Amino acid sequence: MTDIRKDSVSFLKVDEAEAGQRIDNYLVRLLKGVPKSHIYRILRSGEVRVNKGRIDATYRLQANDELRIPPIRLAERQEKAVPAGTFPVIYEDAAMLVIDKPAKRCGTRR
Repeated sequence: MTDIRKDSVSFLKVDEAEAGQRIDNYLVRLLKGVPKSHIYRILRSGEVRVNKGRIDATYRLQANDELRIPPIRLAERQEKAVPAGTFPVIYEDAAMLVIDKPAKRCGTRR
């Protein structure tokens, strides 16, 4: 996210370049990484305000509008741990890695 604070309410002023854009599209672009469903939820609940008033998702921004954006927290992504050294490495260079992995048995009938 850009200059949006995660711990308190943020206030932004709309400039001439952003005027005419729908508020939902503006927030999707501004709050990268925030799911659209969350953006629409804070719009519907009235947490996002323009000039101290509630607006809906189809509102078009005008120059010098003052936006109130609530604190938005993202869940921390957990990195998937790859087990180290599970399969023995047979060959490795800058472009290729060859490992010795046992074949997966199919459910074939005998």
